[in-house]
Amino acid sequence: MLKDKIKQYLEEHGFGQFCPKAVLFDMDGVLYDSMPNHAVAWQQSMAQFGIKMTAENAYATEGARGIDTIRHFVKAQKGLDISLEEAQKMYDVKTHLFHHMPEAPVFEGVVDVMEQADRHGMSINVVTGSGQKPLIDRLIRDFEDYLSKDHIVTAYDVERGKPHPDPYLMGLQKAGNLRPWEAVVVENAPLGVRAGASAGIFTIGVNSGPLPDETLYNAGAHVVFQRMTELRNHFEELFI
Repeated sequence: MLKDKIKQYLEEHGFGQFCPKAVLFDMDGVLYDSMPNHAVAWQQSMAQFGIKMTAENAYATEGARGIDTIRHFVKAQKGLDISLEEAQKMYDVKTHLFHHMPEAPVFEGVVDVMEQADRHGMSINVVTGSGQKPLIDRLIRDFEDYLSKDHIVTAYDVERGKPHPDPYLMGLQKAGNLRPWEAVVVENAPLGVRAGASAGIFTIGVNSGPLPDETLYNAGAHVVFQRMTELRNHFEELFI
């Protein structure tokens, strides 16, 4: 399955080889089953500021920097261009609500995929639109056998978040100044998929949310799985 997808990817970009040395994971919706909590926190927090945001909106904009999402919705619904500082204050309310919800579990299959990648000498990296310290601390705690802080890209490492390629280009740098054909992106959201594909990296969609697979394919995913356990079962095909 993956062999044909990789061949198409190489032809699409004119790359002569595919030599994965790093896997770049998104965080929410890929490593953690956290998107339901995020959706509720988005809806409740934005309602306090007179902004209507649905659960579908939360999934569709997942992966972008929170302040960028807020500025977009305020502009669309109120016609106002708010400052980054104003957006940050609104995002702080969302963050507060989120951190008072039950801790989201790690998806089944995540550690297995990390173990497979590590066995093949790949570095483990996380590229997230979040910049919340408690979440970054949890990444290190949960995946300490595979992940170090200098292999995490957060919202504060780039000026332009997803869907721009910048976060994943930064991910390539932190993974060891790699080239696009030397990494694999694992994403669950359209904006994140667009970011990975725009960076020229082979991008795997894991559709853990309510959006149709076609949404991820249209965003540029080279292949889409339904869950991390399915990716685990096909991961070895990356090296055939």
